[in-house]
Amino acid sequence: MIFSKISITIGSKSKRSKDAIGNIILSLAAKAVSIISSLLIVPLTISYVNPTQYGIWLTLSSIVGWISFFDLGLGNGFRNKFTEAVADNNFILAKQYVSTTYFSLICIVTLLWLIMLFGNHFLSWPQILKVESIYTEELRIVFAIVGTFFCINMVVQVFSTLLTADQKVGFASIINGAGSLISLAVIYILTKYTTGSLTSLALYYSGIPCLVTLIISIIAFSFSSYKRYAPNIKEVRLTLIKDILGLGIRFFLISVSLLLIFQMINIILSRELGPVAVTQYNITNKYFNILHMIMTIIIVPFWSLFTDARVKNDYAWMRNIVKKLEICWIIELIVGLILLAVSQIFFKIWIGDKVEVSFLLSISMLLYTLNQSIGSVYMNLLNGIGCIKLQMIIYLCSAIISWPLLVASCRLFGLPGIVIMPAFVYLMQALFGKIQLHKYLSHNANGIWGK
Repeated sequence: MIFSKISITIGSKSKRSKDAIGNIILSLAAKAVSIISSLLIVPLTISYVNPTQYGIWLTLSSIVGWISFFDLGLGNGFRNKFTEAVADNNFILAKQYVSTTYFSLICIVTLLWLIMLFGNHFLSWPQILKVESIYTEELRIVFAIVGTFFCINMVVQVFSTLLTADQKVGFASIINGAGSLISLAVIYILTKYTTGSLTSLALYYSGIPCLVTLIISIIAFSFSSYKRYAPNIKEVRLTLIKDILGLGIRFFLISVSLLLIFQMINIILSRELGPVAVTQYNITNKYFNILHMIMTIIIVPFWSLFTDARVKNDYAWMRNIVKKLEICWIIELIVGLILLAVSQIFFKIWIGDKVEVSFLLSISMLLYTLNQSIGSVYMNLLNGIGCIKLQMIIYLCSAIISWPLLVASCRLFGLPGIVIMPAFVYLMQALFGKIQLHKYLSHNANGIWGK
């Protein structure tokens, strides 16, 4: 039924729309595996360790996740440039973009990894997270393991970005789904045959998805049609780094702003309300994030398709797609209200009595998710056509005041209040994004509206 509704809503006779529908359906199938795996892995993980340790794990993982924001925007810059090269049938240039991006990321990641390992010996994780000192050595080991795999993953994910840029989002989703499914199986085995350990959790939960992507990318570059894009040191062109970074540095500033706005939440919750609050927040977020995950599946193919349409000046198709994606968001709103109505029953079945989640937190999380989705609609389409300066300014301004506002809202309104500020940021992004996209597609994007 979902596949049918999406096909009807977005359906069109154009090749781009047919490609998008194929990618969406394939991504939905793969993402269904990821969603089910992510839902099942929560109670397994909490049983394997405990709610407090799980909260510590989530907080530490989010901190390590910051590493992925420091690729200087190379991934997103590469995505647009690769799509443009293929749209112009310049496959030699496309291969050079692939090789240069891999080379640049390896250099950046190696430096980040060495800095991370050096700094790890001087950081007092119990003091940072406000947990008992008995976790000191274990947290250092966990940080080193997770950090190492995050660094490797930054490089191997270039292949997933390549698939997305080549309008093969569905295949990229299959890779991620396979990693999630294997992780679930391994965590299940750990719960049956080993005692709870944050170190084991870090090793297998972080390492398996990374290893899956690495193996598949090696096979694809060796034996599939992507062999012509396989990275080669001889094809590295340092002059292209500036070309990629020209757009990529703006994506980088946006990523850093997102880091300051959204990735601080787990730290603030841990410091203000304790690790259990982190667990409560992430359980609720994981439930309602199903809506955003599905919306993301629908949106993501259109980033590269909009890049292709811009190169070919197909504005009529772009205007048509904007309207249809807005209809998809209205459908998400209706489904979200249904999820809210059954949320307490679902949490009881899913988590049991291990963690208590308030209905007020569910309401806040739904509003946050809806704002996030509509903001992402316009943000992704604008990313595809390269107009990102305005959203960069919005995120930068929000990032400057994010910490005090997040702390204040947490202290005033408790756990449900932590999402007020990020929800407002996405709402502003949606309002300005809609105006900017309308101006661009109407050939009236002057000044900052066209940058």
